[in-house]
Amino acid sequence: MGNKELINEALEARKKSYCPYSGFAVGAALLCEDGTVFRGCNIENAAYSATNCAERTAVFKAVSEGNMKFRAIAIVGGPKEREPEDFCAPCGVCRQVLAEFCDPETFKIVLMNGDGEIREYLLKELLPLGFTGKALEKTR
Repeated sequence: MGNKELINEALEARKKSYCPYSGFAVGAALLCEDGTVFRGCNIENAAYSATNCAERTAVFKAVSEGNMKFRAIAIVGGPKEREPEDFCAPCGVCRQVLAEFCDPETFKIVLMNGDGEIREYLLKELLPLGFTGKALEKTR
Protein backbone atom coordinates (compact mmCIF):
# COMPACT_ATOMS: atom_id res chain seq x y z
CA MET A 1 0.00 0.00 0.00
CA GLY A 2 1.35 3.41 -0.95
CA ASN A 3 1.42 6.57 1.11
CA LYS A 4 -1.55 8.13 -0.71
CA GLU A 5 -3.75 5.08 -0.07
CA LEU A 6 -2.72 5.05 3.58
CA ILE A 7 -3.52 8.78 3.87
CA ASN A 8 -6.97 8.09 2.38
CA GLU A 9 -7.56 5.47 5.10
CA ALA A 10 -6.59 8.05 7.74
CA LEU A 11 -8.97 10.61 6.22
CA GLU A 12 -11.78 8.04 6.47
CA ALA A 13 -10.87 7.31 10.09
CA ARG A 14 -10.95 11.05 10.86
CA LYS A 15 -14.66 11.12 10.00
CA LYS A 16 -15.36 9.06 13.15
CA SER A 17 -13.52 11.43 15.49
CA TYR A 18 -15.25 12.28 18.75
CA CYS A 19 -13.92 15.74 19.57
CA PRO A 20 -16.69 17.87 21.14
CA TYR A 21 -14.24 19.80 23.35
CA SER A 22 -11.31 20.70 21.12
CA GLY A 23 -13.07 20.49 17.76
CA PHE A 24 -9.79 19.06 16.41
CA ALA A 25 -10.45 15.82 14.51
CA VAL A 26 -7.62 13.36 13.89
CA GLY A 27 -7.55 10.14 11.93
CA ALA A 28 -4.81 7.54 11.72
CA ALA A 29 -4.27 4.45 9.61
CA LEU A 30 -1.75 1.88 10.82
CA LEU A 31 -0.26 -0.45 8.20
CA CYS A 32 0.75 -3.84 9.55
CA GLU A 33 3.48 -6.08 8.12
CA ASP A 34 0.81 -8.45 6.76
CA GLY A 35 -0.93 -5.62 4.88
CA THR A 36 -3.81 -5.22 7.33
CA VAL A 37 -4.79 -1.61 8.07
CA PHE A 38 -6.22 -0.56 11.43
CA ARG A 39 -7.95 2.81 11.56
CA GLY A 40 -8.11 5.02 14.62
CA CYS A 41 -9.61 8.38 15.53
CA ASN A 42 -9.21 10.64 18.52
CA ILE A 43 -11.76 10.09 21.27
CA GLU A 44 -12.06 12.95 23.73
CA ASN A 45 -13.36 13.02 27.27
CA ALA A 46 -14.47 15.91 29.47
CA ALA A 47 -11.60 14.90 31.77
CA TYR A 48 -8.92 15.61 29.16
CA SER A 49 -6.40 13.12 30.53
CA ALA A 50 -8.83 10.31 29.65
CA THR A 51 -8.73 11.32 25.97
CA ASN A 52 -7.15 8.87 23.51
CA CYS A 53 -5.34 9.97 20.36
CA ALA A 54 -6.05 8.50 16.93
CA GLU A 55 -2.61 6.91 16.68
CA ARG A 56 -2.94 5.07 19.98
CA THR A 57 -6.48 3.99 19.10
CA ALA A 58 -5.15 2.36 15.92
CA VAL A 59 -2.22 0.70 17.71
CA PHE A 60 -4.37 -0.59 20.55
CA LYS A 61 -6.95 -1.97 18.11
CA ALA A 62 -4.20 -3.83 16.22
CA VAL A 63 -2.53 -5.19 19.36
CA SER A 64 -5.89 -6.28 20.79
CA GLU A 65 -6.40 -8.31 17.61
CA GLY A 66 -2.96 -9.95 17.97
CA ASN A 67 -1.15 -7.89 15.34
CA MET A 68 2.08 -6.30 16.61
CA LYS A 69 4.28 -5.89 13.52
CA PHE A 70 3.87 -2.53 11.85
CA ARG A 71 5.33 -0.80 8.79
CA ALA A 72 3.82 2.69 8.75
CA ILE A 73 1.15 5.00 10.07
CA ALA A 74 -0.58 7.89 8.28
CA ILE A 75 -1.95 10.77 10.36
CA VAL A 76 -4.19 13.67 9.35
CA GLY A 77 -5.84 16.23 11.57
CA GLY A 78 -7.38 19.65 11.84
CA PRO A 79 -10.57 21.52 12.73
CA LYS A 80 -13.49 19.06 12.54
CA GLU A 81 -15.69 20.87 10.05
CA ARG A 82 -12.87 21.61 7.57
CA GLU A 83 -10.35 19.66 5.57
CA PRO A 84 -6.95 19.37 7.29
CA GLU A 85 -4.71 22.34 6.50
CA ASP A 86 -1.42 21.68 8.29
CA PHE A 87 0.67 18.61 8.99
CA CYS A 88 -0.45 16.82 12.17
CA ALA A 89 2.45 14.99 13.80
CA PRO A 90 1.95 12.50 16.64
CA CYS A 91 2.16 13.78 20.21
CA GLY A 92 4.91 12.61 22.55
CA VAL A 93 2.77 9.93 24.19
CA CYS A 94 1.88 8.46 20.80
CA ARG A 95 5.53 8.50 19.75
CA GLN A 96 6.35 6.56 22.91
CA VAL A 97 3.63 3.98 22.21
CA LEU A 98 4.90 3.57 18.64
CA ALA A 99 8.41 3.03 20.02
CA GLU A 100 7.09 0.10 22.07
CA PHE A 101 6.04 -1.81 18.96
CA CYS A 102 7.91 -0.35 15.97
CA ASP A 103 11.47 -0.45 14.72
CA PRO A 104 12.63 3.19 14.82
CA GLU A 105 15.01 2.52 11.91
CA THR A 106 12.29 1.38 9.49
CA PHE A 107 8.84 2.44 10.77
CA LYS A 108 7.43 5.30 8.69
CA ILE A 109 5.16 8.14 9.83
CA VAL A 110 3.29 9.67 6.89
CA LEU A 111 1.68 13.12 7.15
CA MET A 112 -0.29 15.24 4.65
CA ASN A 113 -1.22 18.92 4.66
CA GLY A 114 -4.17 20.64 2.99
CA ASP A 115 -2.23 21.18 -0.23
CA GLY A 116 -1.83 17.42 -0.61
CA GLU A 117 1.89 17.57 0.18
CA ILE A 118 2.98 14.32 1.79
CA ARG A 119 5.90 14.10 4.19
CA GLU A 120 7.40 10.87 5.45
CA TYR A 121 9.55 10.46 8.56
CA LEU A 122 11.19 7.55 10.28
CA LEU A 123 10.21 7.06 13.91
CA LYS A 124 13.81 7.67 14.96
CA GLU A 125 13.59 11.17 13.44
CA LEU A 126 10.55 12.07 15.54
CA LEU A 127 11.71 10.32 18.70
CA PRO A 128 15.49 10.57 18.97
CA LEU A 129 16.93 8.83 22.02
CA GLY A 130 13.60 7.13 22.67
CA PHE A 131 13.09 5.12 25.85
CA THR A 132 12.46 1.46 25.03
CA GLY A 133 12.41 -1.92 26.72
CA LYS A 134 16.14 -2.25 26.03
CA ALA A 135 16.73 0.23 28.84
CA LEU A 136 15.04 -2.16 31.25
CA GLU A 137 16.84 -5.35 30.24
CA LYS A 138 19.33 -5.16 33.11
CA THR A 139 16.52 -4.90 35.66
CA ARG A 140 15.10 -8.32 34.78
